[in-house]
Amino acid sequence: MSNWRWWICSLLFVATTVNYLDRQVLSLTYKEFIAPEFHWKDADYGTITSLFSIFYAIACLFAGKFVDWMGTKKGYLIAIGVWSLGAVMHAACGWATAQIEGLGSVAAMRAVEAGSTAALAISTTSVYLFLLCRGILALGESGNFPAAIKTTAEYFPKKDRAFATSLFNAGASVGALAAPLLIPPLAKHFGWEWAFIIIGSLGFIWMFFWQFMYDKPEKSKFVSQAELDYIHQDEGQEPAPAQSSADASVAEKSIPFIQCFKYRQTWSFIVGKFLTDGGWWFFLFWAPAYFHDHFNAPASSPLGKGLIFTLYAIVTVVSIFGGYLPKLFIEKMRVNPYHGRMLAMLIFAFFPLVALAAQPLGSISPWWPAILIGIAGAAHQAWSANIFSTVGDMFPKSTIASITGIGAMAGGIGSMIVQKVAGNLFTYAHEQGAAFHFLGFEGKPAGYFIMFCFCGLAYLLAWILMKALVPHYKPIKVDE
Repeated sequence: MSNWRWWICSLLFVATTVNYLDRQVLSLTYKEFIAPEFHWKDADYGTITSLFSIFYAIACLFAGKFVDWMGTKKGYLIAIGVWSLGAVMHAACGWATAQIEGLGSVAAMRAVEAGSTAALAISTTSVYLFLLCRGILALGESGNFPAAIKTTAEYFPKKDRAFATSLFNAGASVGALAAPLLIPPLAKHFGWEWAFIIIGSLGFIWMFFWQFMYDKPEKSKFVSQAELDYIHQDEGQEPAPAQSSADASVAEKSIPFIQCFKYRQTWSFIVGKFLTDGGWWFFLFWAPAYFHDHFNAPASSPLGKGLIFTLYAIVTVVSIFGGYLPKLFIEKMRVNPYHGRMLAMLIFAFFPLVALAAQPLGSISPWWPAILIGIAGAAHQAWSANIFSTVGDMFPKSTIASITGIGAMAGGIGSMIVQKVAGNLFTYAHEQGAAFHFLGFEGKPAGYFIMFCFCGLAYLLAWILMKALVPHYKPIKVDE
């Protein structure tokens, strides 16, 4: 048997790594480099991250259908090309702001008196310019997971999909892990603009490999007949058609887009993504600012790098096992894939509760929040690998990208709400100081504790609602 499916999985891993590197450039340059230059407050950053989330959510609604329509190969190429362009464009925001505001240089913007009318104009203009770039980034990035999940369904049988998904989804953790080692040094030595340019250009390199390595397994010259039979083992337990006759096979019917919303299975996926994606994106976008504010550990400092690296090292290593657990249930307990995944997701839903202890234990050492947030993040990635795989369990391959896009839209909306609430909450808590209380904490620490509590409890609530919507395994038939 050939093993080309694992090479394809490695491409998905690299694309997801680049995806999360591009997202992290802003969060790792915000406090130390960008905020002083553009006179931003936490509320400004919260506005940008929340609107990025809603841009992403809206784009996801159409990205899945776009990938189903264009096909996996072309759809993925277009997606990563657009988001790489958007990532690189961020580098021009400083220059463009200076030109619009009539200032001679970026240094002149930084020298403007904080709190002045000129500072407000600079922050407002720069926020709009960054939103434009984030919108383009979100448009392209919305295609990553629909295309990746569709590819996984094409190249792996159901029992292996959660494991394959956890492997390529680990790219999110690896991207977040590599980001503090790459981005702050680039920003410190070459300027924050070059951090966006260099990291953003990685996607263009990936496109070259995808163009020459990917093809559907039935058409790929690298996939043997034995591997093809293994891939298609779920389809009536019959051997896959020979490669020579693959082109003659009848294309699978797709569920019309609007009809997708009539299924409880779709709404189960929507609810699960809406309630849980916000927690992951909160940690992704705000962890560097949290360590900077509370422990005086900028992202470019040794302590800041160590804390962020530790957090995402835990996420990277632990989350991979999240895809293996349902495989173990399916093979050893002989349960159907959906039941095995839901059982695994229930277990993973308890681990984010450790985030409730991050703020209290932070008074002892900054390493405690890094470790506990890392455990919560690992649980999210394990949860994510399985919730994505439930789509392949219950929907035909022709509709997987569309359903994935719908769920990603719901996750983006949930994240938008979380980011906006967080930004406004932190600004308000900082201004109120000791007058703002929550369970023994005051000021901004109280605000972070509120957010940690939400992120910790969201997964159990999501699992309960998902189980109520789809209590038993019921795959969708196209003619239903």
